[in-house]
Amino acid sequence: MDLTHIHLLLNHFPIVGTLIGAGVMLWGMALNQKTIKAVAAIIIVATTIMAVPVYLTGEPAEERVENVTGISESAMEEHEEAAELAISLMAAAGIASLAALLLQYRSSSRVPFGLATILTLVAFAAMARVGYLGGQIRHTELSGSQPLSQQVNSSESDDD
Repeated sequence: MDLTHIHLLLNHFPIVGTLIGAGVMLWGMALNQKTIKAVAAIIIVATTIMAVPVYLTGEPAEERVENVTGISESAMEEHEEAAELAISLMAAAGIASLAALLLQYRSSSRVPFGLATILTLVAFAAMARVGYLGGQIRHTELSGSQPLSQQVNSSESDDD
């Protein structure tokens, strides 16, 4: 197993983790339960930590596939640029969640968890976009670059 495999294996965690973390955070805020909000903050912080190796293995994964026939350089560049924004937003969500976790016992304000939730939802959208763009690199059937009839014909010929 190399860094490309690790990238492909782990890249789903930041997407799913932010969605779960935001959902649990909203649930905790709706019920005004400190324990649920704390669990949500821990999920988001853990997801932020998990996003780091995903981001760091992106460059080695790019180097491995950049000379493969059919791989679009522009698709890889768009994916990389989106990942740079997403990791920054994920870091902001993780820091805000950690701060909210630490501040919840000093203040009853909903602002820290509200901010953490908003940042997490924005990070989710950014991470989902990165995942979508990453899928476009290798999965040409998702890009819509060739007509559906060609996709069907090529898949039928693969079955022979």
